[in-house]
Amino acid sequence: MTDRRRLILICLCFIAFISLGLPDGLLGVAWPGIRADFNQPLDALGWLLVATTSGYMISSFFSGAVSRYFGIGRLLAISCIATGLALIGFTLVPAWVAFVVLGTLVGIGAGAIDASLNTYVAEHYSERLMQWLHASFGVGITLGPLIMTATLNLTGQWSPGYWLVGSAQVFLGLCFFFSAKLWEAPASASAEPTLTEDAGKVARSHPDTVSASDTTSASMLTSLKTPAVWLSMGLFFSYTGLELTLGLWGYSLLTESRGVDTAAAGLWIAIYWGMFTLGRMVAGVFANRMGNHRLVTGSLILALVGAVLLAWNPVAWVGLLSIGLVGFAFAPVFPGLVSGTRLRVGKAHLANTMGMQIAAAGIGAASLPALAGVLAERISLEIVPGFLIVFSAVLSVLYGVSRRLGRRQVNIDPVDH
Repeated sequence: MTDRRRLILICLCFIAFISLGLPDGLLGVAWPGIRADFNQPLDALGWLLVATTSGYMISSFFSGAVSRYFGIGRLLAISCIATGLALIGFTLVPAWVAFVVLGTLVGIGAGAIDASLNTYVAEHYSERLMQWLHASFGVGITLGPLIMTATLNLTGQWSPGYWLVGSAQVFLGLCFFFSAKLWEAPASASAEPTLTEDAGKVARSHPDTVSASDTTSASMLTSLKTPAVWLSMGLFFSYTGLELTLGLWGYSLLTESRGVDTAAAGLWIAIYWGMFTLGRMVAGVFANRMGNHRLVTGSLILALVGAVLLAWNPVAWVGLLSIGLVGFAFAPVFPGLVSGTRLRVGKAHLANTMGMQIAAAGIGAASLPALAGVLAERISLEIVPGFLIVFSAVLSVLYGVSRRLGRRQVNIDPVDH
């Protein structure tokens, strides 16, 4: 593959991930207005998250087979167009149940984009590029709150924000449709070195070059019987739920519990996602130097510190700054976990685990924010920071256990156990 073609494909990957982040960024700021218009309680967001996650799980789980059938370019085109039409549909439906149903379609599109591109980049490019890819998701999810805050200030309505982003998604889908042939030829690996688990130990071989002993793939059933695979799924379940819990409930926490002005609160949620994006850009620069394990471990520790500061909130500015700190800390975790999948489960389980853990991420993205909403409705929105502390600790423990188990797993022939 020529350098020019590789550059085009990388740019298309980045654009796809920007589009993936936009809807997530809209919802947290739009939710107070949405639930008021549809006369729904605070925790009704859980139903929407369940619907979105259901679609996300289905499409991500089967993304490999669907991608092979349609091709990645056409799959991206279909997914973006479907997502865009569903986002526009949010503004047109008269009943909450129809809104929730459209959420399923949004999830289907997001799951297909997420799983197929993560698999593609993990197989053909370096961990550094993986961090930059997910930084582009951060760009999208940072723009979402800014777009919604601006449209709320200009019009007083949440619907124009969804019209704008939905139309952009449809346009991107058309771009992918007309460039679909670029994905048809087999991609060669990038010339970038690949990252090992420890800093300074960088392999010069291509990411997709494997030895004969690595070519045997485990069956789906074998992977499902492997503890390391379930631990990897647990990591993605916990992390994604944490990331979106603060993103979705931070605005309500600031405006309804801590008395922050709506415009300022929208700006701070944008800062959360902006620091999230900045964190991935920084990680993209230093990933190969630090090593995957150090990067993820340091990020988890920093996130726990930020969650404690958010809960403590001795003065208003500390609580506000901690939101940005948590966003910065969370940033490298997801791409770091994706890049470390092979080290946790072994090459034979890689393809199966990638789809499974992306599906688990979707479940976590719905379950943990929904649980936080239920607790906030029954106790107080101030439960959100404590929720972050507890599950940040759980995530850290899961990561430590999965890393130890992974050291043994990579030396086991999965066909024999």
